[in-house]
Amino acid sequence: MTEFSFVMEHREADTRGRNGVVTTHHGQIETPIFMPVGTQATVKAMTPEELKEIKAQIILANTYHLYLRPGSDLIAEAGGLHEFMHWDRPILTDSGGFQVFSLSDLNEVTEEGVYFQSHIDGSKHFISPEKSLEIQQDLGSDIVMAFDECPPYTHDHDYVEESLERTLRWAERSKAAMNSENQTLFGIIQGGVFKDLRERSVREMLEIGFPGYALGGLSVGEEKEEMLEMLDFTVPLLPENKPRYLMGVGTPEDLLEGVCRGVDMFDCVMPTRIARHGSVYTSRGRMTIRNAVYKNDFSPLDPDCDCYVCQNYQRSYIRHLIKRNEILGVRLTTYHNLYFLLELMNKIRAAIRQDNLLEFKKIFYESFTID
Repeated sequence: MTEFSFVMEHREADTRGRNGVVTTHHGQIETPIFMPVGTQATVKAMTPEELKEIKAQIILANTYHLYLRPGSDLIAEAGGLHEFMHWDRPILTDSGGFQVFSLSDLNEVTEEGVYFQSHIDGSKHFISPEKSLEIQQDLGSDIVMAFDECPPYTHDHDYVEESLERTLRWAERSKAAMNSENQTLFGIIQGGVFKDLRERSVREMLEIGFPGYALGGLSVGEEKEEMLEMLDFTVPLLPENKPRYLMGVGTPEDLLEGVCRGVDMFDCVMPTRIARHGSVYTSRGRMTIRNAVYKNDFSPLDPDCDCYVCQNYQRSYIRHLIKRNEILGVRLTTYHNLYFLLELMNKIRAAIRQDNLLEFKKIFYESFTID
C-alpha cells in the first residue's frame, strides 16, 4: 500500500501559488495540475498512450455515469477502472452528486440520499453517501469524493444553508463508509456565493477531517468575479498542508487565476467539449477552426505550440476534417487542447519555482484574448 501524502515544495513569493507533490497508490502528481476528464472511463478521442505523450498525470472519471453504464460491479469484476481502461496512473472519481442534481429530470432529496431518474432511460435509482462510496470503491480510483449536494447558484441563502448542513452530515457518513486502504477521500466545501456559509463549510469540514479538500459549487453559472471572490475568501481558510481542488474549472485564464489564489488541482470538460465543436485554445486565445476564414490557412493551429498536431497539420486540413465530420478532426483538436492546458500548467509550475508567476501572468494576458 502506498500512503497518500501531499508535500508543498515551494510557495511563490508574490501570490498564493504553490508547487507540491501528491502521492497516491498509482503514482505521484506534480501540482498545480489539470486533470483531463474521462467521464465514461475514457477521455474522449484520446488513447491512454496519447494521454501519457502529453504528460497527463491524473484523469477524472464520473461515478454517476459509470454506475448507470456499464455498472460499477462490472468494472470491479474487470479489476477496477485502471485495468478496465488500461490506465496505470492516478484516477480521481467525483461523487456523482453534481450529475444526480443536474442531469436527472426528476429527483427527490431526502436525509438518506437522493432518489432520481436516469437521464438515459428514466429508470429509478437511489444514491446515498454510502452508495456513492460503495460505487467509488468498486471503481478503485485513487482519490474519491464525499457525496454532496451542489445547489444551483440561483438559490437563496436559506436553501443553500439547509443544503450545506445536509452536505456536512453526508460528509460524515461518507467518511464512515470509507474502508479502502488504497483510496483517499476528499471532502467538498460548499456554501454557494455566501461567505458566511463558505466559512462555516470549511470550519466544519476541517472538524470532520479529510486528507484533501475540494471547492464545489463554483463555475455553475455565477459571474466570474463572484467565483474569484469566493476563491479569494475561501482558499486562505484551508490548511496549507493539504491539496485544494477546484471542481469543474479549466479554461486557460481560470487555471491561471485559480493557481494564483492557491488552488492545486483542476478538472473541466471544456477542452474536449469545444474540441468536438471545432474550437481550440491557442496562445492568442480561443479559435473556432470551423470558420471560413481558415479555409485557405496553411499554418498550424498555434505557431507557438510544439504539440504533435501543430508540428504536422495545417488549419485548412483540420477545418476540412471538422466540416466533414471526420473522426480524425476531433482527435486532432482534442489532442491539441489537452496538450495546451497541460503545457500551460507545466509553465505555471516553472514560474512558481522561479517566483515569477505574476510576470508570467502579465505576459500571458498580453497575447491571450478572452472570449
